[in-house]
Amino acid sequence: MSHVELAGVVKRFGTFEAIRGIDLAMPDGAFTVFVGPSGCGKSTLLRLICGLEVPSEGTIHFDGRDMRGVPPAGRKLAMVFQSYALYPHMSVADNMGFALRMAGVPKAARATQVAKAAETLQITPLLARRPRELSGGQRQRVAIGRAIVRAPSLFLFDEPLSNLDAELRVEMRFELAELHRRLNTSMIYVTHDQVEAMTLADRIVVLHDGQIEQVGSPAELYERPVNRFVANFIGSPRMNFLTGRVTALPPDAVEIAIPGIDPAHLTLPLLERGSLAVGDGIEIGIRPDELLIGEGGAARLPVRVEFSEYIGGAMYLHAPSHEAGRLTIRCPGTQAPQGTLMLGIPRERCHVFTTEGQRLS
Repeated sequence: MSHVELAGVVKRFGTFEAIRGIDLAMPDGAFTVFVGPSGCGKSTLLRLICGLEVPSEGTIHFDGRDMRGVPPAGRKLAMVFQSYALYPHMSVADNMGFALRMAGVPKAARATQVAKAAETLQITPLLARRPRELSGGQRQRVAIGRAIVRAPSLFLFDEPLSNLDAELRVEMRFELAELHRRLNTSMIYVTHDQVEAMTLADRIVVLHDGQIEQVGSPAELYERPVNRFVANFIGSPRMNFLTGRVTALPPDAVEIAIPGIDPAHLTLPLLERGSLAVGDGIEIGIRPDELLIGEGGAARLPVRVEFSEYIGGAMYLHAPSHEAGRLTIRCPGTQAPQGTLMLGIPRERCHVFTTEGQRLS
Protein backbone atom coordinates (compact mmCIF):
# COMPACT_ATOMS: atom_id res chain seq x y z
CA MET A 1 0.00 0.00 0.00
CA SER A 2 1.07 3.60 -0.44
CA HIS A 3 0.29 6.87 1.32
CA VAL A 4 0.30 9.69 -1.24
CA GLU A 5 0.59 13.32 -0.23
CA LEU A 6 0.57 16.43 -2.41
CA ALA A 7 1.65 19.81 -1.04
CA GLY A 8 1.22 23.08 -2.95
CA VAL A 9 1.20 21.31 -6.32
CA VAL A 10 0.95 23.63 -9.34
CA LYS A 11 1.19 22.64 -13.00
CA ARG A 12 1.54 25.18 -15.78
CA PHE A 13 1.57 24.64 -19.53
CA GLY A 14 3.03 27.90 -20.77
CA THR A 15 0.89 30.62 -19.22
CA PHE A 16 -2.04 28.27 -18.58
CA GLU A 17 -2.31 27.00 -14.99
CA ALA A 18 -3.93 23.56 -15.18
CA ILE A 19 -3.40 22.71 -11.48
CA ARG A 20 -3.62 25.62 -9.06
CA GLY A 21 -2.01 24.87 -5.72
CA ILE A 22 -3.39 21.51 -4.55
CA ASP A 23 -2.85 20.09 -1.05
CA LEU A 24 -4.15 16.55 -0.67
CA ALA A 25 -3.40 13.45 1.40
CA MET A 26 -4.61 10.01 0.30
CA PRO A 27 -4.29 7.36 3.03
CA ASP A 28 -2.99 3.82 2.65
CA GLY A 29 -5.47 1.38 1.13
CA ALA A 30 -8.07 4.00 0.18
CA PHE A 31 -10.05 4.00 -3.07
CA THR A 32 -9.85 7.70 -3.99
CA VAL A 33 -11.79 9.04 -6.97
CA PHE A 34 -11.00 12.31 -8.76
CA VAL A 35 -14.18 13.61 -10.35
CA GLY A 36 -15.12 16.78 -12.18
CA PRO A 37 -16.14 18.16 -15.58
CA SER A 38 -13.92 17.98 -18.66
CA GLY A 39 -10.90 20.28 -18.34
CA CYS A 40 -10.96 20.44 -14.53
CA GLY A 41 -7.43 18.99 -14.20
CA LYS A 42 -8.18 15.48 -12.92
CA SER A 43 -6.15 13.59 -15.56
CA THR A 44 -3.29 16.09 -15.26
CA LEU A 45 -3.24 15.50 -11.51
CA LEU A 46 -3.08 11.74 -12.08
CA ARG A 47 -0.20 12.17 -14.54
CA LEU A 48 1.67 14.25 -11.95
CA ILE A 49 1.28 11.48 -9.38
CA CYS A 50 2.38 8.91 -11.95
CA GLY A 51 5.44 10.93 -12.95
CA LEU A 52 4.43 11.48 -16.58
CA GLU A 53 4.27 15.20 -15.78
CA VAL A 54 6.53 17.23 -13.48
CA PRO A 55 5.03 19.79 -11.05
CA SER A 56 5.82 23.43 -11.79
CA GLU A 57 5.67 24.00 -8.02
CA GLY A 58 5.07 21.88 -4.93
CA THR A 59 5.96 18.35 -3.89
CA ILE A 60 4.55 14.82 -4.17
CA HIS A 61 5.45 12.22 -1.54
CA PHE A 62 4.88 8.45 -1.50
CA ASP A 63 5.12 7.09 2.06
CA GLY A 64 7.11 10.18 3.03
CA ARG A 65 9.56 9.87 0.11
CA ASP A 66 9.85 12.89 -2.17
CA MET A 67 9.12 11.84 -5.78
CA ARG A 68 11.03 14.76 -7.28
CA GLY A 69 13.24 13.29 -10.01
CA VAL A 70 11.87 9.75 -9.58
CA PRO A 71 10.69 8.36 -12.98
CA PRO A 72 7.40 6.46 -13.32
CA ALA A 73 9.24 3.13 -13.33
CA GLY A 74 10.73 3.91 -9.91
CA ARG A 75 7.43 4.74 -8.19
CA LYS A 76 6.11 1.15 -7.78
CA LEU A 77 2.77 1.95 -9.34
CA ALA A 78 0.67 0.66 -12.20
CA MET A 79 -1.58 2.69 -14.47
CA VAL A 80 -4.66 1.55 -16.40
CA PHE A 81 -5.76 3.87 -19.21
CA GLN A 82 -8.98 4.39 -21.15
CA SER A 83 -7.34 2.62 -24.08
CA TYR A 84 -6.61 -1.06 -23.47
CA ALA A 85 -3.31 -0.79 -25.44
CA LEU A 86 -2.90 -4.58 -25.78
CA TYR A 87 -0.41 -6.10 -28.21
CA PRO A 88 -2.62 -7.69 -30.91
CA HIS A 89 -0.08 -10.39 -31.87
CA MET A 90 0.36 -11.62 -28.28
CA SER A 91 -1.83 -13.93 -26.25
CA VAL A 92 -3.57 -12.69 -23.12
CA ALA A 93 -0.94 -14.44 -20.99
CA ASP A 94 1.91 -12.79 -22.92
CA ASN A 95 0.25 -9.38 -22.72
CA MET A 96 -0.13 -9.70 -18.96
CA GLY A 97 3.41 -10.92 -18.45
CA PHE A 98 5.17 -8.56 -20.87
CA ALA A 99 6.30 -6.02 -18.25
CA LEU A 100 7.68 -8.84 -16.09
CA ARG A 101 9.57 -10.22 -19.08
CA MET A 102 11.08 -6.79 -19.75
CA ALA A 103 12.11 -6.65 -16.09
CA GLY A 104 13.97 -9.95 -16.44
CA VAL A 105 11.62 -12.04 -14.29
CA PRO A 106 12.20 -15.77 -15.02
CA LYS A 107 9.62 -17.55 -17.17
CA ALA A 108 8.33 -19.84 -14.41
CA ALA A 109 7.85 -16.92 -11.99
CA ARG A 110 6.08 -14.92 -14.74
CA ALA A 111 3.69 -17.78 -15.41
CA THR A 112 2.88 -18.06 -11.69
CA GLN A 113 2.15 -14.35 -11.32
CA VAL A 114 0.07 -14.24 -14.51
CA ALA A 115 -1.95 -17.26 -13.41
CA LYS A 116 -2.61 -15.71 -10.00
CA ALA A 117 -3.77 -12.40 -11.53
CA ALA A 118 -5.94 -14.22 -14.07
CA GLU A 119 -7.61 -16.18 -11.27
CA THR A 120 -8.27 -12.95 -9.36
CA LEU A 121 -9.92 -11.41 -12.44
CA GLN A 122 -11.67 -14.66 -13.48
CA ILE A 123 -10.04 -14.70 -16.93
CA THR A 124 -8.05 -17.96 -16.64
CA PRO A 125 -9.91 -19.54 -19.61
CA LEU A 126 -8.86 -16.59 -21.79
CA LEU A 127 -5.09 -16.80 -21.32
CA ALA A 128 -4.41 -18.46 -24.71
CA ARG A 129 -6.60 -16.07 -26.72
CA ARG A 130 -5.57 -13.01 -28.73
CA PRO A 131 -7.10 -9.56 -27.96
CA ARG A 132 -9.23 -9.66 -31.14
CA GLU A 133 -11.04 -12.69 -29.69
CA LEU A 134 -12.12 -10.81 -26.56
CA SER A 135 -15.05 -8.54 -25.72
CA GLY A 136 -14.49 -4.99 -24.50
CA GLY A 137 -14.99 -6.00 -20.88
CA GLN A 138 -12.57 -8.91 -21.22
CA ARG A 139 -9.92 -6.65 -22.78
CA GLN A 140 -10.28 -4.24 -19.87
CA ARG A 141 -9.79 -7.12 -17.43
CA VAL A 142 -6.60 -8.06 -19.27
CA ALA A 143 -5.36 -4.45 -19.04
CA ILE A 144 -6.05 -4.50 -15.29
CA GLY A 145 -4.38 -7.92 -15.00
CA ARG A 146 -1.27 -6.52 -16.70
CA ALA A 147 -1.14 -3.99 -13.87
CA ILE A 148 -1.82 -6.52 -11.10
CA VAL A 149 1.07 -8.85 -12.02
CA ARG A 150 3.53 -6.09 -11.18
CA ALA A 151 2.31 -6.13 -7.53
CA PRO A 152 2.26 -2.30 -7.31
CA SER A 153 1.78 -0.31 -4.12
CA LEU A 154 -0.56 2.04 -5.98
CA PHE A 155 -3.02 1.61 -8.85
CA LEU A 156 -3.91 4.59 -11.04
CA PHE A 157 -6.99 4.40 -13.29
CA ASP A 158 -7.63 7.05 -15.96
CA GLU A 159 -11.30 6.71 -17.06
CA PRO A 160 -10.85 2.95 -17.70
CA LEU A 161 -14.56 2.25 -18.33
CA SER A 162 -15.28 5.03 -20.83
CA ASN A 163 -15.14 2.71 -23.86
CA LEU A 164 -17.59 0.17 -22.43
CA ASP A 165 -21.34 0.05 -22.94
CA ALA A 166 -23.70 0.82 -20.06
CA GLU A 167 -24.21 -2.79 -18.92
CA LEU A 168 -20.48 -3.55 -18.94
CA ARG A 169 -19.70 -0.35 -17.06
CA VAL A 170 -21.98 -1.44 -14.21
CA GLU A 171 -20.42 -4.93 -14.19
CA MET A 172 -16.86 -3.56 -14.23
CA ARG A 173 -17.63 -1.09 -11.41
CA PHE A 174 -18.61 -4.02 -9.23
CA GLU A 175 -15.48 -5.94 -10.25
CA LEU A 176 -13.18 -2.99 -9.51
CA ALA A 177 -14.75 -2.53 -6.07
CA GLU A 178 -14.33 -6.26 -5.38
CA LEU A 179 -10.74 -6.15 -6.67
CA HIS A 180 -9.94 -3.32 -4.25
CA ARG A 181 -11.44 -5.29 -1.39
CA ARG A 182 -9.37 -8.39 -2.23
CA LEU A 183 -6.06 -6.64 -2.92
CA ASN A 184 -6.39 -3.96 -0.21
CA THR A 185 -4.11 -1.72 -2.28
CA SER A 186 -4.31 2.06 -2.66
CA MET A 187 -6.20 3.07 -5.80
CA ILE A 188 -6.72 6.46 -7.45
CA TYR A 189 -9.41 6.59 -10.11
CA VAL A 190 -10.26 9.41 -12.52
CA THR A 191 -13.73 9.82 -13.99
CA HIS A 192 -16.14 12.52 -15.18
CA ASP A 193 -19.05 10.24 -14.23
CA GLN A 194 -20.30 11.11 -10.75
CA VAL A 195 -22.27 7.82 -10.57
CA GLU A 196 -18.97 5.93 -10.89
CA ALA A 197 -17.48 8.17 -8.23
CA MET A 198 -20.37 7.63 -5.80
CA THR A 199 -20.43 3.85 -6.22
CA LEU A 200 -16.67 3.16 -6.14
CA ALA A 201 -15.04 5.66 -3.81
CA ASP A 202 -14.06 5.62 -0.17
CA ARG A 203 -13.19 9.29 -0.70
CA ILE A 204 -14.14 11.60 -3.55
CA VAL A 205 -12.06 14.60 -4.62
CA VAL A 206 -14.22 17.07 -6.58
CA LEU A 207 -12.12 19.22 -8.92
CA HIS A 208 -13.06 22.39 -10.79
CA ASP A 209 -10.79 24.71 -12.79
CA GLY A 210 -7.65 23.04 -11.41
CA GLN A 211 -8.66 23.37 -7.77
CA ILE A 212 -10.22 21.10 -5.16
CA GLU A 213 -13.80 22.07 -4.31
CA GLN A 214 -14.42 19.37 -1.67
CA VAL A 215 -12.97 16.10 -0.36
CA GLY A 216 -15.12 13.59 1.50
CA SER A 217 -17.05 10.35 1.47
CA PRO A 218 -19.87 9.93 -1.08
CA ALA A 219 -22.42 10.46 1.70
CA GLU A 220 -20.71 13.65 2.92
CA LEU A 221 -20.65 15.17 -0.55
CA TYR A 222 -24.27 14.24 -1.22
CA GLU A 223 -25.67 15.34 2.14
CA ARG A 224 -23.40 18.34 2.87
CA PRO A 225 -22.02 19.82 -0.36
CA VAL A 226 -19.67 22.64 0.53
CA ASN A 227 -20.87 24.92 -2.28
CA ARG A 228 -23.31 25.15 -5.18
CA PHE A 229 -20.87 23.61 -7.66
CA VAL A 230 -20.54 20.40 -5.64
CA ALA A 231 -24.27 20.35 -4.91
CA ASN A 232 -25.00 20.63 -8.63
CA PHE A 233 -22.36 18.11 -9.74
CA ILE A 234 -22.97 15.31 -7.22
CA GLY A 235 -26.28 13.51 -7.54
CA SER A 236 -28.31 12.28 -10.50
CA PRO A 237 -30.58 13.94 -11.47
CA ARG A 238 -29.00 17.16 -10.30
CA MET A 239 -30.18 19.21 -7.36
CA ASN A 240 -32.98 21.74 -7.93
CA PHE A 241 -32.23 25.39 -7.21
CA LEU A 242 -34.98 27.88 -6.37
CA THR A 243 -34.08 31.55 -6.62
CA GLY A 244 -35.41 33.91 -3.95
CA ARG A 245 -34.68 37.09 -2.04
CA VAL A 246 -33.81 37.72 1.62
CA THR A 247 -36.67 39.47 3.41
CA ALA A 248 -35.47 39.20 7.03
CA LEU A 249 -32.52 37.92 9.07
CA PRO A 250 -33.75 36.64 12.45
CA PRO A 251 -31.08 35.10 14.77
CA ASP A 252 -29.37 32.07 13.15
CA ALA A 253 -31.91 32.03 10.32
CA VAL A 254 -32.95 33.65 7.08
CA GLU A 255 -36.42 34.49 5.79
CA ILE A 256 -36.72 34.09 2.03
CA ALA A 257 -39.34 35.13 -0.47
CA ILE A 258 -39.61 32.62 -3.33
CA PRO A 259 -41.93 33.25 -6.30
CA GLY A 260 -45.08 31.15 -6.15
CA ILE A 261 -44.69 29.56 -2.69
CA ASP A 262 -47.34 29.47 0.01
CA PRO A 263 -46.83 31.00 2.52
CA ALA A 264 -44.98 33.75 0.71
CA HIS A 265 -41.90 33.47 2.94
CA LEU A 266 -39.82 30.46 3.97
CA THR A 267 -37.61 30.64 7.08
CA LEU A 268 -34.54 28.39 7.12
CA PRO A 269 -31.71 27.97 9.64
CA LEU A 270 -28.25 29.41 8.89
CA LEU A 271 -24.87 28.13 10.05
CA GLU A 272 -23.27 31.43 9.05
CA ARG A 273 -24.56 34.72 7.73
CA GLY A 274 -21.42 36.18 6.20
CA SER A 275 -22.20 39.47 4.47
CA LEU A 276 -25.78 38.49 3.72
CA ALA A 277 -28.25 41.40 3.93
CA VAL A 278 -31.96 41.98 3.49
CA GLY A 279 -32.70 42.35 -0.22
CA ASP A 280 -29.89 40.05 -1.37
CA GLY A 281 -30.56 37.28 -3.84
CA ILE A 282 -30.30 33.74 -2.47
CA GLU A 283 -30.75 30.17 -3.71
CA ILE A 284 -32.44 27.17 -2.08
CA GLY A 285 -31.22 23.74 -3.15
CA ILE A 286 -33.33 20.60 -2.80
CA ARG A 287 -32.92 17.22 -4.46
CA PRO A 288 -35.60 15.74 -6.77
CA ASP A 289 -36.35 12.82 -4.42
CA GLU A 290 -36.80 15.12 -1.41
CA LEU A 291 -39.63 17.28 -2.78
CA LEU A 292 -42.97 16.13 -1.38
CA ILE A 293 -45.86 15.54 -3.74
CA GLY A 294 -49.09 16.91 -2.28
CA GLU A 295 -49.50 18.57 1.09
CA GLY A 296 -46.68 18.68 3.61
CA GLY A 297 -43.44 20.48 4.27
CA ALA A 298 -42.78 24.02 5.45
CA ALA A 299 -44.16 25.56 2.26
CA ARG A 300 -46.10 24.54 -0.82
CA LEU A 301 -45.23 25.24 -4.42
CA PRO A 302 -47.58 24.70 -7.38
CA VAL A 303 -45.81 23.65 -10.59
CA ARG A 304 -46.91 22.72 -14.09
CA VAL A 305 -45.34 19.43 -15.25
CA GLU A 306 -44.36 19.73 -18.92
CA PHE A 307 -42.85 16.29 -19.54
CA SER A 308 -41.91 13.14 -17.68
CA GLU A 309 -39.42 10.26 -17.85
CA TYR A 310 -40.28 6.72 -16.82
CA ILE A 311 -37.26 4.98 -15.22
CA GLY A 312 -38.88 1.75 -14.02
CA GLY A 313 -40.82 1.85 -10.76
CA ALA A 314 -40.70 5.64 -10.66
CA MET A 315 -40.91 8.72 -12.86
CA TYR A 316 -39.00 11.97 -13.11
CA LEU A 317 -41.32 14.90 -13.66
CA HIS A 318 -39.92 18.07 -15.21
CA ALA A 319 -41.19 21.61 -14.74
CA PRO A 320 -38.60 23.68 -16.65
CA SER A 321 -40.59 26.91 -16.84
CA HIS A 322 -41.26 27.70 -13.17
CA GLU A 323 -40.50 31.32 -12.30
CA ALA A 324 -38.30 30.31 -9.33
CA GLY A 325 -36.20 27.91 -11.42
CA ARG A 326 -36.49 24.69 -13.40
CA LEU A 327 -37.54 21.72 -11.29
CA THR A 328 -37.20 17.95 -11.46
CA ILE A 329 -39.33 15.82 -9.13
CA ARG A 330 -39.07 12.10 -8.45
CA CYS A 331 -42.50 10.51 -8.39
CA PRO A 332 -43.08 6.87 -7.31
CA GLY A 333 -45.22 4.73 -9.57
CA THR A 334 -45.80 4.56 -13.29
CA GLN A 335 -48.45 7.23 -13.90
CA ALA A 336 -47.43 10.89 -14.27
CA PRO A 337 -49.77 13.36 -12.53
CA GLN A 338 -51.60 15.60 -14.97
CA GLY A 339 -51.81 19.38 -14.97
CA THR A 340 -50.64 21.41 -11.99
CA LEU A 341 -48.82 19.55 -9.22
CA MET A 342 -48.58 20.78 -5.64
CA LEU A 343 -45.15 20.25 -4.06
CA GLY A 344 -44.21 20.41 -0.41
CA ILE A 345 -40.81 21.82 0.55
CA PRO A 346 -39.39 20.10 3.66
CA ARG A 347 -37.36 22.65 5.65
CA GLU A 348 -34.88 20.05 6.95
CA ARG A 349 -33.83 18.99 3.42
CA CYS A 350 -33.10 22.47 2.07
CA HIS A 351 -29.59 23.77 1.34
CA VAL A 352 -29.03 27.54 1.34
CA PHE A 353 -26.49 29.17 -1.00
CA THR A 354 -25.54 32.72 -1.84
CA THR A 355 -25.87 33.69 -5.50
CA GLU A 356 -22.05 33.30 -5.68
CA GLY A 357 -22.44 29.64 -4.63
CA GLN A 358 -21.25 29.79 -1.00
CA ARG A 359 -23.08 27.45 1.38
CA LEU A 360 -24.80 29.13 4.32
CA SER A 361 -26.78 26.28 5.93
